[in-house]
Amino acid sequence: MSRATPVAPPIRVQARGVGYDLVHSIALVGGVACALAFSVDVLVAQPVSGSVAGTGSSPGTGRAPDTGTEADANPISAIDWLSHSLATPRSLPEPEAPVTSGIVTDVISVQPLDAPSPDGVGLLPRAVTGLPTDLWGASELSTLIRMIADFPAEPLPAIQSQFRHLMLAELAPPRGSTRDGPMLQARVDALLARGAVEQAEALLARAGSNEPELFRRTFDVGLLTGREQAACARMRAVPGITPSFPVRIFCLARTGDWPAAALTLESAKALGQLSPEEDALLAQFLDPELSEILPPTAPPSRPSPLTFRMLEAIGAPMPTATLPLAFAHSDLRHTAGWKARIEAAERLARAGALSPDVLLAIYGERQPAASGGVWQRADLVQKLLRDLDASDAEAVGNSLGPAWSAMSSAGLAVPFARSVGPKLRGIDLSGKPAQLAPRIGLLSDAYEEVALELDTAADPTIAFAASLARGLPEGDPPGATAAAIAEAFSLDAPPAGDLMTRAVWDRMGEALLMALEAIAGGADTDPSDLAEALAFLRHIGLEDTARRAALQILLLETPA
Repeated sequence: MSRATPVAPPIRVQARGVGYDLVHSIALVGGVACALAFSVDVLVAQPVSGSVAGTGSSPGTGRAPDTGTEADANPISAIDWLSHSLATPRSLPEPEAPVTSGIVTDVISVQPLDAPSPDGVGLLPRAVTGLPTDLWGASELSTLIRMIADFPAEPLPAIQSQFRHLMLAELAPPRGSTRDGPMLQARVDALLARGAVEQAEALLARAGSNEPELFRRTFDVGLLTGREQAACARMRAVPGITPSFPVRIFCLARTGDWPAAALTLESAKALGQLSPEEDALLAQFLDPELSEILPPTAPPSRPSPLTFRMLEAIGAPMPTATLPLAFAHSDLRHTAGWKARIEAAERLARAGALSPDVLLAIYGERQPAASGGVWQRADLVQKLLRDLDASDAEAVGNSLGPAWSAMSSAGLAVPFARSVGPKLRGIDLSGKPAQLAPRIGLLSDAYEEVALELDTAADPTIAFAASLARGLPEGDPPGATAAAIAEAFSLDAPPAGDLMTRAVWDRMGEALLMALEAIAGGADTDPSDLAEALAFLRHIGLEDTARRAALQILLLETPA
């Protein structure tokens, strides 16, 4: 008498592109477990034994092992904390040999119609950036991607701003661009590495591409901005996108289908598609009471946005201070503590990813509970803002110096100057505060107006910087760096060198990235290289960036 074949409960899955629900089961047939693996419009039965056969996945993970070939295929700029949100594609079986060779058929070539590359998508038009549409010219795609990936993460604020504008610019795609948008991937990764999450989200939305690597970034950005509901909805709606088991379970739970999420978790465990860490985290995510039974989940040193969100959901949030800058946006929410909000705002403002006015508003949310560190900065900035609002010149004179010193030592001089500088205009100061106010004003967005209002300055550095802000350096430069800056602003054209050579050979984008990188080092840059780079920026129409960078080199790296 034959035994009945045990059958697992049915799992209801929607086969994308087919348009109807398909019920499948995991069954033991002849002692071998079989699973139905889904791809678009195709179902392939494959045996299961620890790992899914035929996928090349590592046992217990369901993901492809790391190989040199696969690593080489990834974009150079790929950041290492993206979620594994898409399932590893499964290969179809080899076709069987033909029964007869007596029939001869003509060869038919089939290829998809070329789709426009998303690499040209941008948020800032030429009228805003001042950059030519064909900026990338004859440059090699791989060279541009490598230069973007290697660009300094924390350059001068003026250079950071210009680099961010370049990543957001609407330009013609570089040669060799493809529909999967390798250049767009590099630009999005560069924005995320600098905490510009909302700009990266807007750039991906403008592209509207469903290519897997771009979709991964769209999903993770949704998690970072707290809009995971929309990310999950799009994941379900896009044909041809197969989510990984952790993402599928997360999205089912987020949309309220807890029974399906639990059943999918059990199926993933049976198929060996989860690591022990993923299994424990997902189980606690679906049933928070398990957190009281299971040992505490060890936080990873480099969590993905998905892991970060699930740890937060089970009541084990990770501090963001040691995580990549993009995660700091999570602590800006009002559910975070005030100290965490201040620290996150300072990190983002330092990178130019948060408005200085938002930083100062967070400083003023409540009274500091202690002294030192962030509490001292919050207290000093609050006092200065109260004095400015009261237009009390004597009080401003007393509070300006300590606030400037505290913010400068924290690397926040430029955000402070951009917010406070315009408010100092019209305040009648005397003594040291009267000498400090022009320095702060020249680091603000209104640097040219401040320079025009400044008749004389006792400090030779301030006097030279004011003439530079007006566009024509005057007087003796105070030092070798100032002399290099004066040279850059006195030249009618950049000196013959690598930058101009690349520009002449239709590699203007490369030259611009090289010039920005040279200036990023500030006073540590060789004076001749600094002069060449600043002159090149002026030559291609980036006068404002050249002036801001020069002012920051002069005023941030000399004592007040």
